[in-house]
Amino acid sequence: MPDRSWKLISSQQLSAHRIFTMHADRYRLEPEGRENDFFKLEAPDWINIIPITLERQVVLVRQFRHGVRDVTLEIPGGMVDPGESPHDAAVRELLEETGYAAANVRELGWVWPNPAIQTNRCYTYLGTGAVSSAEARPDPYERIEVTLCPLREIPRMIREGEIRHALVVSAFASLFADDHVDTFRPFND
Repeated sequence: MPDRSWKLISSQQLSAHRIFTMHADRYRLEPEGRENDFFKLEAPDWINIIPITLERQVVLVRQFRHGVRDVTLEIPGGMVDPGESPHDAAVRELLEETGYAAANVRELGWVWPNPAIQTNRCYTYLGTGAVSSAEARPDPYERIEVTLCPLREIPRMIREGEIRHALVVSAFASLFADDHVDTFRPFND
């Protein structure tokens, strides 16, 4: 149910970049009448994909992240291009970043990455039957190391901080909460 006590007064674009546009939105809080600027980042939707091989290995990627100035362990992911469906973006990003293709790709759900300041969604996909099928072709400013890890190890890796990317943790939570997780039995191996 929308909160009708917030009234949008104005919206001004502050800057535009390849991956987001920044806006200042001025709101009035009723009935007090207090006004304030709130900042938001408009960005394209994102996807991530959990690729699992027939041997129940998860295809992971290590890459440098400029925000934290460190290397992170993640699943493949990226932006949904204009005119592209999230499903097609998941298939594309998996192939580009890892060289893997999945026999079956299905959506697990979506989350708002940070609804306090962002407008986009992040869709999570599961790719089963993943096999190495081509040479990876990452973007020009990506240096990606592909690594395989047993699915049963993922909960431990999250608990012990080997995987810290919030959207990746959320993706695995979607997988383990999914009605069809028995297919993988990650906790029973």
